Amino acid sequence: MKPVTFMIALLGLAACDAEVESRKAAVPAEQAAPAATAAPLTAAGSAATIQPEADDRAQQAASVVELTPLTRQGDATVKLFGTAGGDPAMNGLYTHLAFFDSPAEGWRVFRLGDFLEYRVLSEAPGRVDLEIDESVMDDASGQIGGRTYRVIVGWTVAADGSAPASVTVTPAR
Repeated sequence: MKPVTFMIALLGLAACDAEVESRKAAVPAEQAAPAATAAPLTAAGSAATIQPEADDRAQQAASVVELTPLTRQGDATVKLFGTAGGDPAMNGLYTHLAFFDSPAEGWRVFRLGDFLEYRVLSEAPGRVDLEIDESVMDDASGQIGGRTYRVIVGWTVAADGSAPASVTVTPAR
């Protein structure tokens, strides 16, 4: 249950990211959170004051701007996530694939690349097919252009359910 609680906290912190406003425009309307329709709450006690986190891990968690749980991986807990960084006009979504190993070990994380965005096309145990949009610089003209391509991200599913030692990224059509 702790990984779920942690991810909820991460999503809340992601709204604090300086670049999140520029990414909100890219979220399709059907994926946006529904507007609140409940009446505002009325205070029923004294407010508790909370100080900012001093742990560096909170800073890293606050950089998460995209999260995609992979739900067809059997008993394994696997997710794609992106952190904001760099120049958002030239990619800036550092995209990772993460496997929960154990409470003692935490997550095993693989960096897939620096993209504008990714979309999951399909998934199966040990595999996720992605469509990736990225910025590219034309060295001759200095103009930023874009390209879209597809890849197959694969890994060996261990019989004991442990996280893989490596993943592969294969160009696809």
